[in-house]
Amino acid sequence: MPITRTELDQLVNQGYTFQQPWQVVDLFEKKIADYFGAPYGIATDSCTHALELSILLLNQTNDVVEVPVHTYMSIPMMLEKIKQPWNFKNIPWKKYYYLDPLPIIDAARCWERNTYVPGTLMSTSFQFKKHIPIGRGGMILTDNLQYYNKLQRMCRDGRDRTLLQTEDDITEIGYHYYMTPEDAARGILLFDELHNNYSKDWTWQDYKPLTEYSIFNR
Repeated sequence: MPITRTELDQLVNQGYTFQQPWQVVDLFEKKIADYFGAPYGIATDSCTHALELSILLLNQTNDVVEVPVHTYMSIPMMLEKIKQPWNFKNIPWKKYYYLDPLPIIDAARCWERNTYVPGTLMSTSFQFKKHIPIGRGGMILTDNLQYYNKLQRMCRDGRDRTLLQTEDDITEIGYHYYMTPEDAARGILLFDELHNNYSKDWTWQDYKPLTEYSIFNR
């Protein structure tokens, strides 16, 4: 039997109003951006895809990205996929780290009010072990309106989510990395209930060195 999701109805019961489901994604983006102290948020289907979109946006293919030896394995795998040059580096990070030399921050494990770093593309996660455990999801935080507008299209197959497919014109390649309204609604419900709870400060020491895996032993 198909699974019936009730998160949108639960939002209405909580007093939220919206004209169409995609406005729920806007509401969630604003909540998370305000919490971190960023002007804009772009919701995605995962933090790894949020980082990928940020790298593709900047298009700095000649830069060699430095990846912490102690992080999650999807990061170097994603860089391999998009053919972005990278190297491992011992980085004793806490809460978040930069993908140097790019102004991109992996903040998947960071949950602290007003921690957005101005001038960066900072990505967080809503995987089931994270502070807002939607199950899957991510968000890019930025203070650049031009980046915000472009990333909103990039994560939705190049589309403007306020328009019907037949009304829009696709002018460049996009990616199928959007967050669904139902996941955004779940994020809002969890945020309203849990966002003030204590969050552990994750560091590089919480991760096994990736060089111990055969795939990265190079």
